[in-house]
Amino acid sequence: MSARSTAAALLDAHGTTYAQEAGIRLRDTPQPLYQLLVLSLLLSTRIRASVAVAAARALYAHGMRTPRRTADATWQQRVDALGEGGYRRYDERTATQLGEGATLLLETYGGDLRRLRRRADGDLDVLRDGLRRTPGIGPVGADIFLREAQDVWPEAAPYFDAKARQGAERLGLPTDPAALARLSGGHGPSVLAAALVRAALDRTSSGP
Repeated sequence: MSARSTAAALLDAHGTTYAQEAGIRLRDTPQPLYQLLVLSLLLSTRIRASVAVAAARALYAHGMRTPRRTADATWQQRVDALGEGGYRRYDERTATQLGEGATLLLETYGGDLRRLRRRADGDLDVLRDGLRRTPGIGPVGADIFLREAQDVWPEAAPYFDAKARQGAERLGLPTDPAALARLSGGHGPSVLAAALVRAALDRTSSGP
């Protein structure tokens, strides 16, 4: 099977980003970008991706869709929402990180991650460093955010992190980001990147 056919079959089977799975309608506006930041934090821990997505949905369902609403929620309300989504192993620590991260985002960027984007001015290192200032967002979380956001923040594209490239290697696809982007067709590189992560996770137990 050619690389293009392999990529097309993968996209048919797994052509959904994690943001879409969590119900985020991703646009370059403050609320969905914040929701993606929360999802990236949840996905970056050693927990099943399906649990992280369910926890994100529960937080959003309880109104924590913006940094202001998250900061105003009590620690126990954040714990309870995470537990409702099945995110029990790290719920207390994560509830603290969510509160601290929301407050930091409000104080530093007025709750708007686009201000970080403007400050970075196309420099991915500055963008990564800014994201990693958020409590709970380390290198993996920053990678997840940029991997998912690259269609609305095209200066990050093509963004295929180590986990996505692991999936590409497993399927015999090229691991060069530019070559992979050419295989994404009309879906956008974020969709192929998420599908490749799922391919990698078929053989590993760590998070995306």
